[in-house]
Amino acid sequence: MAIRYPGGRRYSPPEQPKNKVPKKDYSFSNRGKTLEDELDESNAFYLANKIAVIHKKPVPVQVVKVDYPSRSAAVIREAYFKTPSTTDYNGIYNGRHIDFDAKETGIATSFPLKNIHAHQVEHMKSVTEQGGTAFLIVKFTVSGRYFAVPFDLVERAWERMESGGRKSIPLAELEEEAVEFKAGYLPRLDYLKAVSRFGIS
Repeated sequence: MAIRYPGGRRYSPPEQPKNKVPKKDYSFSNRGKTLEDELDESNAFYLANKIAVIHKKPVPVQVVKVDYPSRSAAVIREAYFKTPSTTDYNGIYNGRHIDFDAKETGIATSFPLKNIHAHQVEHMKSVTEQGGTAFLIVKFTVSGRYFAVPFDLVERAWERMESGGRKSIPLAELEEEAVEFKAGYLPRLDYLKAVSRFGIS
């Protein structure tokens, strides 16, 4: 199925480096789970325990071509995003609007900025200008490390790239300026504890 942005540009997911082999996770409970799966589980825990109300945003898609190989089946062959996506999640935590995107990378030493789109940066900037908290949750799939990355770091890295600088955020920079957190049981990812260090109390 071909999915396209409003301008007609074809959507393609970020490429993972071919020479990077993710480290196997032999934990049965985490087998096959993506970062979004982990966040969805964590958000369900937050909601059930009245800690926060955070949901994944639906992405509006317009279907333009459908095949019917049989009377009881329909196969979508072509569709377009109605509007450019902003970020993956938003909600309320301790009276503050939070808005964030979830990103995974198979690169071990840096987070590539090609995984972010310009309209997402603009959206996060608008959120912070209105008093909300915007950030990224980044998972390094090779090492299994997680970081909550504040928007001010994302913005500085983006401006650096646009000025001809490096096209990624080095791991050392994340270790210094972002907040690392670990996977657990309940919730699977207690990322709000990390985000609280951005000044939400």
